Amino acid sequence: MLDLVQLRSFVMVAQTKSFTLAAERLKLGQSTVSQHLQRLERGLGRRLVDRDTHLVRLTVDGEALLPHARQLLALERQAAAQFDTDAPRGPFRFGISEDLVSGQLPGLLEDFIADYPSVDLQLSVALSKTLAGMQDRGELDLVMAKRRIGEQRGDAILREPLVWLASDPDAVLAKPALPLIVFPPPSLTRLLLMEALERSGTPWRIVCSCQSLSGLTAAARAGMGVLVQPRSLAPAGLREIVPPALPALEDVEFVLVTSRSADHATVTAFSRKVRDRFGKGFALRHETS
Repeated sequence: MLDLVQLRSFVMVAQTKSFTLAAERLKLGQSTVSQHLQRLERGLGRRLVDRDTHLVRLTVDGEALLPHARQLLALERQAAAQFDTDAPRGPFRFGISEDLVSGQLPGLLEDFIADYPSVDLQLSVALSKTLAGMQDRGELDLVMAKRRIGEQRGDAILREPLVWLASDPDAVLAKPALPLIVFPPPSLTRLLLMEALERSGTPWRIVCSCQSLSGLTAAARAGMGVLVQPRSLAPAGLREIVPPALPALEDVEFVLVTSRSADHATVTAFSRKVRDRFGKGFALRHETS
């Protein structure tokens, strides 16, 4: 017989790749999570996790067990939700900034869908200003995006510095006009970097404008120019350019904005999961502005 408590610890370790983070998420002691994994391994007669001081990885048997474990836990949650009359249910329209679609978003959505199977989650990805407009028109229940420091719309989760990034900083800095890789208007990041360049008198030209972060990242990795992103969301393969080589940029805040018409129970449940994953910072790699 598979123990659901042990499976829950196993899935969280697989998801976080860390016994410490798994224990924090489950609100258990790290030794308890380790005991759950050991008992599960003994019961199956298979080694499920390889671990050393720096890395936790699933074995071949662990990878084989993972989808079954997730399915069993999902069935448990669905059964519990069937008899919980206060559980969130119905449509829930969530909007998130393009900056945040990589990293921890897939795990966040997976957790929420599994825990609240009666909720019909609908996802929109766009620039922060675009999401604000959608929410003002009544098209979104909750938005996670970024705002300028000092603005009041939304409930702040954390503050992040914006940084200049390039695959070869020396090459782009040697150009007579700084080549920029940017989101199109009304991007807040674009606005802040343009203001910084204008204040410093730095000549610039736009070499790539794209709605998709993946497109901007590809251009930056190809050496076309500089990209600006929150520091802990910097794509792999790019190096930070620090002042005074380029002017200092403002920080931004990531916020949750709730619509008045949104279902309180659903927003509360989803916001709790957002804070569990993002509220301690993005570096664990995740009203609008």
